[in-house]
Amino acid sequence: MIQTLPKLLTFDEFIDWLPENMRYELHDGLIVEIQPTTRLSN
Repeated sequence: MIQTLPKLLTFDEFIDWLPENMRYELHDGLIVEIQPTTRLSN
């Protein structure tokens, strides 16, 4: 089985790709989806 490596992005490519109202971060050239956190009620 052949496994391809993911394409690493530059910051400019990431900004061009970044969808509105979605939470993503760029870590070492890879896109990582950020899970929303819950607010603690006091």
